[in-house]
Amino acid sequence: MARAELLAHSARFGCPVQSYREHVSEVARRALINAHGAAVHSPYGDLLISTVHVAALYHDLGKVDKDNQKVLGGKASAPLPINHTDAGTAFLLQKKSITSALCVLAHHRPGLLSIPEENSKVHKFRVRKPCSKEEKTVQEVTDERLAEYIKYHQAVMGPAVDFPEKRAPGTSFLRFALSCLVDADHADTAKHYGKGIDVVEIPLAAENRLACLDAYINSLTTADTAPERIEIRQAFYRMCHEEPQARGLYSCSMPVGTGKTTSVMAHLLGAAKRFNLRKIFVVLPFTNIIDQSVNTYRKSLRLSDENPEAVVAAHHHRAEYENAALMAASFLWDAPITVTTAVQFFETLASNRPAALRKLHNLAGAAVFIDEAHAALPAHLWPQAWKWILDLVNNWGCHIVLGSGSLSHFWNLKEFSDTKINVPEIAGHELYRKAAQLEGNRISYHLKKDPMGLDGLYQWVCGDLQCPRIVIMNTVQSTAALADKIAREQGRHAVEHLSTALTPFDRDITLERIKSRLADKEDTNWTLVATTCAEAGLNLSFRSGAREMSSLGSTLQLGGRVNRQCEYGSNCEVWCFYIKKDECLRDHKQFKTSAQVLRELFDEKNISSDFCTDALRREVRIKNTGAAKDDPIVRAEKRADYPSVSELFQVIEDNQTFTIVIDEGFKERLENGQKPTRKDMQTLTVRMRQDQIDTLRLPRIRGYEDLYFCYPDYYDDFLGYMRGILQTISVLQNGSIV
Repeated sequence: MARAELLAHSARFGCPVQSYREHVSEVARRALINAHGAAVHSPYGDLLISTVHVAALYHDLGKVDKDNQKVLGGKASAPLPINHTDAGTAFLLQKKSITSALCVLAHHRPGLLSIPEENSKVHKFRVRKPCSKEEKTVQEVTDERLAEYIKYHQAVMGPAVDFPEKRAPGTSFLRFALSCLVDADHADTAKHYGKGIDVVEIPLAAENRLACLDAYINSLTTADTAPERIEIRQAFYRMCHEEPQARGLYSCSMPVGTGKTTSVMAHLLGAAKRFNLRKIFVVLPFTNIIDQSVNTYRKSLRLSDENPEAVVAAHHHRAEYENAALMAASFLWDAPITVTTAVQFFETLASNRPAALRKLHNLAGAAVFIDEAHAALPAHLWPQAWKWILDLVNNWGCHIVLGSGSLSHFWNLKEFSDTKINVPEIAGHELYRKAAQLEGNRISYHLKKDPMGLDGLYQWVCGDLQCPRIVIMNTVQSTAALADKIAREQGRHAVEHLSTALTPFDRDITLERIKSRLADKEDTNWTLVATTCAEAGLNLSFRSGAREMSSLGSTLQLGGRVNRQCEYGSNCEVWCFYIKKDECLRDHKQFKTSAQVLRELFDEKNISSDFCTDALRREVRIKNTGAAKDDPIVRAEKRADYPSVSELFQVIEDNQTFTIVIDEGFKERLENGQKPTRKDMQTLTVRMRQDQIDTLRLPRIRGYEDLYFCYPDYYDDFLGYMRGILQTISVLQNGSIV
């Protein structure tokens, strides 16, 4: 008796079943498109294509199991009794197509496994857990039934294809191959369940966008800028406008106010035009800088009749979902220009999770600007990050610029790089020196040595610092506590607050209000209290600034938000200070070592960009970091211990965070089964740590185990979700909300 039509997906969300033939064929088609797009830019292109093709054809082989087919054809949704990743893995291992087998094994949770750990097992790279309804393991059941699986598979998909036997040339190859497969699998699944988003491929068209950028630059007014600064900005743009002679790795150390946002974009477009690159990425350290840069790029790079949001995509925070109802809302780096955070960029390179890696293949053949690179990563993450950057240049066709007004040339230190590499300045050293000379009298830096609690900090900030003033705190909670203190003592108009406790939508509104207030010369008696997200990259200029002790680079970057164009005269002050930790003020362990080095540099009177590389050297030596090859992350990556790399490489430590919806209307739409958009997921949500979720006892959104809802009483557009946290602290301290 013939079996019924093989199925790949059960009936869900009001949608019918999907046949095995349809799903596998469509995944293979999409995966090959992904692989071909990346292969053009890689010396391993042919191997990538063949690896991905085979993996796609056999990725769901285990679903043809009779027990799995019963579930897929049933009326109720239930987990498959036999883990379906094992069958395709087993078959491809038999064919010695190892890399394809690893892709199949990893295309669902938990993702890429530890290669050395698996090699030590008896049945390596197999699913050794028991089946849900049998005493046997998945591996044992698969081995018994594999011939039957292949028979049914070939009956609907045709005979076997050629199987690549060459293994992955480096750890990143497996991540890129898995990315091609997972993106295809998730995209077809989302489409079948009516959750897909039709993405229209928009070409980069570098030459045309460069012409648009030229027109935008020519339209800018320069009335409030000193003539010597105008001259430098124009010279910098002209130099960046020239196409680079070689694709590779460059640096940009130009100081504040020299127009890096647009000038480096001209350089990237020139590189894309010359070397036929397909996408541009701008990587920024903080989420709120994204909005400012995105607005500039959408105004200056959009061709006629284009949707600016489709041309320049803003990737604020993690949006990577395996839930079939949310897959389409995952952020995929598929726009011609993507502006994202350093957290998203580097943790994607480090990840072993399929949902996170889904977007990686779009990075091949890209021009990348890692702006404010001094703040992109903690020092201990740079040894491996540097290796990934070189790998992107050498093996995936990328052109990368590292930029910062306080850039550390860490690649010259043995703790970060095994070999010395020449990284040329895109502006040349002469123009850089000329720009640096203008910085001499703009800012003076000072240290307040006595630690302050919340009351003392409030009195010092509002009593001693000239206004308008900016204060940077190291934690979200300390930031909100000081802003709340100023608002309660002086009124809401006396303070603005900016941190990731606010949604991107509310941050954008706050940032526009800050710009408006700074432009109003009569509105001066107020303070911006912000996290590190406001210390770099924003076109803001205050009369004075203060920063909780952190690092030399961060201190100099705050200097870029004070007296930016010398409009307040000369020698405006930037202060560094210590806090006394209490219920409201929280320190940040990540800054302990860099703050120690900063104190030494203050004592030595060495507060300038000339000492950034030395500061980084001191930091890593305090931590007893040896040569780059001995770094634990580097060693784990070399062993292909993917889970360890993902766990160790955390830009933000203790970052077990979840997506929190703060809009009631959006919550209702989700619970009513409406399709979420990427824009909604990026603008109407925040990310919160598990302990904060537990403190506020936030409920899950019905039907989504990874989404929570923040009660309206716990969120406002001033403090964000920290309103609820501070209320809880107040209740614990006083028995009531102050």
